[in-house]
Order: sequence, then C-alpha cells, then structure tokens
Amino acid sequence: MTAWIDQIFDAKIVKKDGIVRRKRSAVSKHASFDELLDQVKERGYHLVETGDQYVVFCNKGALKIHC
Repeated sequence: MTAWIDQIFDAKIVKKDGIVRRKRSAVSKHASFDELLDQVKERGYHLVETGDQYVVFCNKGALKIHC
C-alpha cells in the first residue's frame, strides 16, 4: 500500500464514519485503483465511482442507492 492511500484513511473524517473522495486521475497518479479498492474492502467500506471521482463511504453499514 502506498503512503498516499495511508493518508486517505488517516483523515479525521474517516474516523467519524465520513466520506472521502478522490479524482480518478489522482488515484492513477499516486497509487492504483486496485490498491484503493483492496483497502476499501479490507476496512469493510463502500466505494462508488461517479464521473471522474471515486467516493468512499467510510462506514460499515449497508449501502442503499435510492435513485
């Protein structure tokens, strides 16, 4: 795992079951999608891709999309 991904999951908002987002280009530049996805899965979080963003819901609860 890269230090860049470590920084994502060390953010205060993550510890508060918050949401983090990163541009797809930033993930490709500093790490890889597979590395990010592995860390999301390891933590039991959820990852959504929308437009040019990856959005990580830092909560282990069920994810429902309503529209």
